[in-house]
Amino acid sequence: YSDPAMEEALYETTILRQFAGLSLDRIADETTILNFRRLLEKHELAGGMLQVINGYLGDRGLMLRQGTVVDATIIHAP
Repeated sequence: YSDPAMEEALYETTILRQFAGLSLDRIADETTILNFRRLLEKHELAGGMLQVINGYLGDRGLMLRQGTVVDATIIHAP
């Protein structure tokens, strides 16, 4: 997600808010998300966070090892 898209996704997607521990009245704006991302990058923390999350998901059998991309384009049909 881009930072603006992440802000929008947090408003629209309950599971993302739950993962982030946020409620609808506590959603970070895109500038706050950008600053947080830059802080993670500056201190090289993103890779470690990803390892922890992947370990958590892997321990619970929730890691997707293989997937398929499907085009879900909606078209007009007569």
